Amino acid sequence: MSDVELVLRSANVVTPDGTHPASVLVADGRIVAVAPYGTPVPEGARVEDFGDDVLLPGLVDTHVHVNDPGRTAWEGFASATRAAAAGGVTTLVDMPLNSVPPTTTVRALEAKRAVARRSAHVDIGFWGGAVPGNVAELRPLHDAGVLGFKAFLLPSGVDEFPHLAPDQLETALREIAGFGGLLIVHAEDPQLIDGAPPPVGPRYADFLASRPRAAENEAIAGLIALARGLDARIHVLHLSSADALPLIAAARREGVRVTVETCPHFLTLTAEEVPDGATEFKCCPPIREAANQDALWVGLAAGEIDCVVSDHSPCTADLKVDDFGRAWGGISSLQLGLAAVWTAARRRGHTLHDVARWMSTGPAALVGLDRKGAIEAGRDADFAVLAPDESFTVDPTALHHRNQVTAYAGRTLYGVVRSTWLRGRKIADHGAPTEPTGRLLERPSRP
Repeated sequence: MSDVELVLRSANVVTPDGTHPASVLVADGRIVAVAPYGTPVPEGARVEDFGDDVLLPGLVDTHVHVNDPGRTAWEGFASATRAAAAGGVTTLVDMPLNSVPPTTTVRALEAKRAVARRSAHVDIGFWGGAVPGNVAELRPLHDAGVLGFKAFLLPSGVDEFPHLAPDQLETALREIAGFGGLLIVHAEDPQLIDGAPPPVGPRYADFLASRPRAAENEAIAGLIALARGLDARIHVLHLSSADALPLIAAARREGVRVTVETCPHFLTLTAEEVPDGATEFKCCPPIREAANQDALWVGLAAGEIDCVVSDHSPCTADLKVDDFGRAWGGISSLQLGLAAVWTAARRRGHTLHDVARWMSTGPAALVGLDRKGAIEAGRDADFAVLAPDESFTVDPTALHHRNQVTAYAGRTLYGVVRSTWLRGRKIADHGAPTEPTGRLLERPSRP
């Protein structure tokens, strides 16, 4: 232990084995031991004692739209990663859209990495995109280190990232399965969406009717059938319909390799409370009714949902017009996800050990980042220090997101992030990020 540089102590350290008093010993940016609280400090090591504040593994957010380069008026790597650090997130994975160009070629990936490298406050991985006509690019992107590939089954909202028709989806998934990759899918059935009443005007009820649960359920059933036939690995993005959980659970019992995520807004916001015209609440699939939310929590508690990630999808304020048919769909929550989920989880009897499993361990496992996601020896020394019983009222002007528009404005949330640590270095202190020290991550090579 002579090389230990830092010892972090707390009466409440969240580890895979539970939450208990401990000292976490750090050397060269990695955890070398999780020892009893009173373990003697190695000579020369610096000690940080957090008292009763909770030491959590740094969050891993695998669903973030950074939009950089090309749409940086919406968000950028500097602003997004500052927000992440302030909110206890130490690793994020950037979606292949809405940047221009999208991450559908190696050349576009390298352009994105060049921008991110200069301004990353947290570690960053990248998704590639599966779009019509880029099947030949999928293996090169995989070899270049992307963590998987995203596809849409219906229009994405941006012209440069078109959706896959059924035959194109099968071709792409066959190719991805051939090299052991992961396909992540925005799963809504386009025919059912087209057959629903179109959203026009400010009434949230009309928007909700335009994205029925059946569209998610049908799309997920089709994906499962395709994955079963190809022995492929798929991941369902931003699940909002709890009706689909039995389908997914049954498929897993059959051996189909399917995982699923949900998002803080589906667990904390309900359709009944969305005011008409409040398009800061618009997202696709949509925020649904309270009874559906209750069922999502049941699935989360039962382990049927693998992880909770933000789907941070920001835009400029002028795109949030008060017509749900025309407004941009996306909720900004990167800095607020931990507090939002903890506020709802504590009310339902869950613990921070649960939250760490949903928001750190689960997402890290999804993308194979085995040095992230837990406080145990061998992992990166990535932490969030949380005061779980302290509350704050969300002030959009205090957020580090480039555009301070959020559905959480004015809400009182529990869980104040005191500090955030990346590889043993403090990267945010009481909401104020330090200098950028994040690294770019690639898909871990497997033997």
